[in-house]
Amino acid sequence: MLDFARQALLRWGAVSYAYLYFVKSPLSINNPSWSEALHHFTQLPQWSELGMRVEESYDRGVCYPPKADLFRAFDFTPLQEVRIVIIGQDPYHGPAQANGLAFSVHAGQKAQPSLRNILKEVWDDVGGMPWVDLTRWAEQGVFLLNAVMTVEEKKPGSHAKFGWERFTDEVIRTISTHQPHVVFMLWGNYAQKKEALIDAEKHLVLKAPHPSPLSAYQGFFGCKHFSQANSFLERKGISAVKW
Repeated sequence: MLDFARQALLRWGAVSYAYLYFVKSPLSINNPSWSEALHHFTQLPQWSELGMRVEESYDRGVCYPPKADLFRAFDFTPLQEVRIVIIGQDPYHGPAQANGLAFSVHAGQKAQPSLRNILKEVWDDVGGMPWVDLTRWAEQGVFLLNAVMTVEEKKPGSHAKFGWERFTDEVIRTISTHQPHVVFMLWGNYAQKKEALIDAEKHLVLKAPHPSPLSAYQGFFGCKHFSQANSFLERKGISAVKW
C-alpha cells in the first residue's frame, strides 16, 4: 500500500474494513505459539488498521517501546508456558524506559515509581531480588502485558484509542481458554475491568490497588500476591516462580 494512501486513510478516517481484509498489517507476532493461537484475530481488518496507526505514529515521531521490543512479552513467554499474568495500562513514555514488558525497564536504568513499589512488595513478601529488568520473570512464565502496547513520547495514554485493547483483550481470553491454571494479578481499577475476560473457576484472580505512589499505601503494600501466586501454582502441581 502506498504511503500516501495509508496516511490519507488514517488522517481522514476513511478506512474501509472490506479493503483492510486484503492489507497485510505491519505488526508481526514472531512466537509461533502466539501467532497460531491469535491467527483468527490477526486476519481481521482491525489488526491491519491497528498496524497502520502504529506504523504512522512511529514514522511521525518518537514512540515507545522501540519497535524491536514491541512483542517482547510474547517472545519471552510462549502461550503454553504462561503461569502468571500481570496487566499494565500503557508503556512508560520517557526515553530509555519502556522495554516491551509491563512495568519493566532495562538493566541499569532507574526504576519508575510503580516498579519500585512492586519490587518493595516482592521483597517484603517473598524476599525476591530487586532487579529492575523483569526479563527473568518473563522467562519463568510471568506474562507482563500492557493493555495498550505503544505510546507517544511524553504523552501517556496517547495511543489508547488505536485499538490495542481489542487485541490485548483477546490475548487475555486466549490465555484463560487455553491454559489450565493461571494467576492473574489485577492492580488498580483499569486492570480489574479485565476480570470479565477470565474464567475464575479455573484460574486465580488477585486484585489490589495500583502500585503507583498515589495508591500503593491503600492496599497494594501487604497484598502478598507473589506468595499467594506461588502457593496456588504449587497446589496445582506447577513450579513456583523465583521472584
